[in-house]
Amino acid sequence: MNAWFWVFIAYITINFLLFISMVFFERKKLSSIISWMTVLTFLPIVGYLFYIVFGSGLSIRVKRMIANHRLYEVEYDEAITEFLSSNDDLVKEFTKQDEGVIKCCYNYGSILYPFNDVKIFCWGEDKLKALLVDLENAKKSINMEYYIFADDETGKKVMNLLIKKAKEGVKVRFIYDSVGSHRAPRRFFRKLKKAGGEVAEFFPPFAHIRLINLKMNYRNHKKIVVIDGKIAYTGGTNIRDDHIGKKKRVSPWRDANVRIEGTGVYALQNAFLNDWRYVKKENYTAKFYNDEGLFPKPKTLGYTFLQVLTSGPDSPVPTIKEAFIKLITNAEKSVLIQTPYFVPDESFSTALRIALASGVKVKIIIPSKPDYRTIFMVSLSYLKEFVELGTEVFLYDGFMHSKVIVVDDDKLSIGTCNLDNRSFSLNFEDTVIMYSKELNAEYRKIFATDLEQSQQADLNYFKRKKWMTKFLQAIFRLFSPIL
Repeated sequence: MNAWFWVFIAYITINFLLFISMVFFERKKLSSIISWMTVLTFLPIVGYLFYIVFGSGLSIRVKRMIANHRLYEVEYDEAITEFLSSNDDLVKEFTKQDEGVIKCCYNYGSILYPFNDVKIFCWGEDKLKALLVDLENAKKSINMEYYIFADDETGKKVMNLLIKKAKEGVKVRFIYDSVGSHRAPRRFFRKLKKAGGEVAEFFPPFAHIRLINLKMNYRNHKKIVVIDGKIAYTGGTNIRDDHIGKKKRVSPWRDANVRIEGTGVYALQNAFLNDWRYVKKENYTAKFYNDEGLFPKPKTLGYTFLQVLTSGPDSPVPTIKEAFIKLITNAEKSVLIQTPYFVPDESFSTALRIALASGVKVKIIIPSKPDYRTIFMVSLSYLKEFVELGTEVFLYDGFMHSKVIVVDDDKLSIGTCNLDNRSFSLNFEDTVIMYSKELNAEYRKIFATDLEQSQQADLNYFKRKKWMTKFLQAIFRLFSPIL
């Protein structure tokens, strides 16, 4: 027996052990297992490196640490529930269909937050202007976390203001994702620490060497800002020049963000603190944060009812994805979707097919100027199937970065979660589901305006594709569960 025999035995053994790990310890989905085994079989050396970096799941130890530092919002729920019960007549206005979605989200971790004033921003520049004003007016606290916080003109503008507020005595807590913000040097964030702010890196790499990060596949994709416990932001826009529309290659950059005043701020504050307690290993009780004024007494500030959901690889249930499925399968008239990436798994695809078979009109807008060509090709591969089923698909003349689902005339979801496996299973995400005919109507007008700036991708569009493009789409689609 020569050396190649033992190499082959080692190759088979490693693949078998990885297969056992995927099935029994990481409990990956079947589609993901098949994709990874394909990679490991045909690319034995490169494939192993890819799996170590991008495929291995979070360890049980890390999952337990995240769970142990989660701040259960029982005290906050009680305050909101009491506030809600005092206005029980308004709750009864919800239809039975709304109650089904509300109950689903409740069982996935979010109570119903009443009486919020919500503003929608469709352009990063508009969101940034409003955010800078609110940050300038901060009196007690600023809690902020971003997937991408760049050391560019936009990032410097926000960072300088955070430094200014920290020097004024405002309590500033700041989280940035290690992978998303990898281009920003650590000295950029240390300036805030020197000014008195607190800074934390989510899933920092080994020995602070960014190329050695075995958790780089699991990213904190949230964008949350909470100011004085009274104003909260979330949505798609990161703190970077191109997200504000300053790069021609992906311009115009269309996005969707919300600014919330009201009881819903509690939920985003709690989502931030869960991450903060993990990255800083804090064990303070809810009373500590209450005493800091992070959860002021609930007030009636608007008429929008909403729920906030978070999800991540630490959770056994993909809560945001399943809430989206509930929204879609409950639709009676229409579903409008905006997403930069459309790589649905079988369960999400089934939900859309059921909606279409039930006579629901489905329209989807994706960008015509992709930032990742491979994912764009895979998205078109899936969308062709839905066009054949009756979905209307449009390519926005620019980069469509919004993560939006509009259902019928009273439900609207805006958040950070894309419609792909990475957002559903690998990233830490958040979304806000709003129950409001006024906001729904407002976004429907926005959607209609976007359609005017879009080209419809009908069956002829897909038939005109070159054979090589179709071939590559089929090949790339094999790996869609791990993209």
